[in-house]
Amino acid sequence: MSRKYDVLVIGGGNAALCAAISARRGGASVLVLEGAPKFYRGGNTRHTRNMRCAHDAATEILTGPYTEEEFWEDLLRVTGGQTDEVVARHMIRESKDILNWIVEQGVRWQPSLGGTLSLGRTNSFFLGGGRAMLNALYLTAERLGVDVEYDAEVTDLVIEDGMFLAARLKRPIQGETDIRATSLVAAAGGFEANIEWLKQYWGEAADNFLIRGTPYNRGSILKMLLDKGVQEVGDPTQCHAVAIDARAPKFDGGIITRHDSVVFGIVVNKHAQRFYDEGEDIWPKRYAIWGRLVAAQPDQIAYIIFDSTVVTSFMPTLFPPIAGQTVAELAGKLELDPAALEKTITEFNAAVRPGTFDHTILDDCVTEGITPPKTHWARKIETPPYLAYPVRPGITFTYLGTRVTKEARMLMADGKPSANMFAAGEIMAGNVLGKGYAAGMGMTIGSVFGRIAGREAAKHARN
Repeated sequence: MSRKYDVLVIGGGNAALCAAISARRGGASVLVLEGAPKFYRGGNTRHTRNMRCAHDAATEILTGPYTEEEFWEDLLRVTGGQTDEVVARHMIRESKDILNWIVEQGVRWQPSLGGTLSLGRTNSFFLGGGRAMLNALYLTAERLGVDVEYDAEVTDLVIEDGMFLAARLKRPIQGETDIRATSLVAAAGGFEANIEWLKQYWGEAADNFLIRGTPYNRGSILKMLLDKGVQEVGDPTQCHAVAIDARAPKFDGGIITRHDSVVFGIVVNKHAQRFYDEGEDIWPKRYAIWGRLVAAQPDQIAYIIFDSTVVTSFMPTLFPPIAGQTVAELAGKLELDPAALEKTITEFNAAVRPGTFDHTILDDCVTEGITPPKTHWARKIETPPYLAYPVRPGITFTYLGTRVTKEARMLMADGKPSANMFAAGEIMAGNVLGKGYAAGMGMTIGSVFGRIAGREAAKHARN
């Protein structure tokens, strides 16, 4: 620990490993500090399945082209235009090369999974999922000579005039020591596991949030950087948040707790009232708004209601649906007012208009005369048993972060670029994601800017 490294990478997930590999391939000596124990290494990457990249033609695992312009239009749509165009377009352009680069680092792809996400054309799926991807990246990094420390908590950063000098490292047995490096790459995630920090913006509602990923993403590195003069980006209340099963654990429930059944039914709150259009847009472009929608409901709880005709239409989750032979019986099991739920479903069924159902397109199955409407995929809920999933907000990662250039270099509060500090992954995702989300985009941000940050950090160290 007494040697000075060319590049210090703080974090242990996809973005951190891409940065470490990129820097090492650029000729730099590299140390990775992962705050979690080895078994839990990798942050939220452990729970991922796929990555969204632009490509010009179909491949062995992608069913068709996904152009840079289409990617940009999708990003504009989900963010409502709240994105840094220079940084985002650069990410999209670089993503075309990542598809092959990541394979060169030992990661393997598989054909798209089925189900309601319908991502076979736009997203590449990792063979074995996120943990297999992580294992491949760690193996490559270690073979290249990257040093890795686990249970490595960074308690302070020494930064002067926009230049990183050292990090104070605390380890369970060895105690505290200072790590010096010529360049810093911060890739330590957001603050989604820090409930007290979330409560500063969400109030007591944050106590009812479930955290889909690692309990180690508490935002300590982000806070240090912002406190020491790095310019912030993003709305602290914005995040990637989906509706996950209310029976999931507080942390680390992962992808098997997410519900993709919303488009096949209706969603009601604790008063058995619908509160949003369940058929607004294709599910991959809307699944990540439902966490925030549920967070705005009383007690941060909601229920997806559907009937027996659609149970094989979506990928099942870890938890079975709650069933009732009548709407009243189902309501009783959910502790909802039976009369209120019956009224909501009766009014919804009466508003459904005939159409040709197809969940892969914006079909013509609509409602008329009710608020909120269901603008696609509206079908009557009338065939018992009636089924439901209780859901709560599942926070994946937060969007408050460090502002960066397209070269992943951090900008200081005075607008000047840092001399030697770079960022990648969720800690800078707010540059691209002002709000909203599209499936696989977090991995794109991590891989693309991880590779860039590592390359640029190594270049600075060599110079």
